[in-house]
Amino acid sequence: MIDSVRTLRRHRWPTVLCDLRRCTSGLALTEFALSLPILLALSLYGFETANLAIAHLRVSNIATLTADNAARIRDSIDEANIVELMTGAKMTGSGIDFAANGRIILTDFERTQNNSQWIRWQRCDGVLNVASSYGRPKNANNGDITNGTENLGADRMTPSTAPSSPNHATLTEIGPPGRQISASPGTAVMVVEVVYDYQPIVSERLFGPRQIRYESAFNVRQRNDHSLRNAGRVTPRSCNTFQP
Repeated sequence: MIDSVRTLRRHRWPTVLCDLRRCTSGLALTEFALSLPILLALSLYGFETANLAIAHLRVSNIATLTADNAARIRDSIDEANIVELMTGAKMTGSGIDFAANGRIILTDFERTQNNSQWIRWQRCDGVLNVASSYGRPKNANNGDITNGTENLGADRMTPSTAPSSPNHATLTEIGPPGRQISASPGTAVMVVEVVYDYQPIVSERLFGPRQIRYESAFNVRQRNDHSLRNAGRVTPRSCNTFQP
């Protein structure tokens, strides 16, 4: 009996090994396990790339919409208008958490008598601490004004510094090299700079830390008074404050 069992085992093991070699029932699972890390890596890169593209689009839209809307305000512009513009811009970027990671800088550029460009007023919003590429409004002593006390018009709040003067020109043209513009006599250009620290959805290691920056500029339409009024005593969105 024992010899019979041993003989059966000797004949069975080669058959089992042959059957195992020909077996393909786990092939798909094995291939999936081997390819899973590659598929996962490609998927993560794809998600991050799409998110980065969306962030670029949102920041570009914020710059364009803010500059266009600021230029469309007729007759005169006041601090309440600026608050509405900034609030709408931050709502546009709510999907990328722009308010807590970005900065909007709105600047009124005008032409002086010697054809230079000067800043009448400038307003900012957002938490990110960045400065305008074009400088800041100047007081009578040629110092920077950052607390929102530029020339606000006849019904302005009492300024703590002297208002800006057209003699304090900062630039001859506005914009990057090769695409520069300037305000025409008697009008103004609304220039918006938007800066955003990109927030990844997967990991910063995929693309590294990135700061997205876009600019947009529109000529003012149908507005003869370019001073920034404050009839409602609204707190100016000055460029020395950083809030979401």
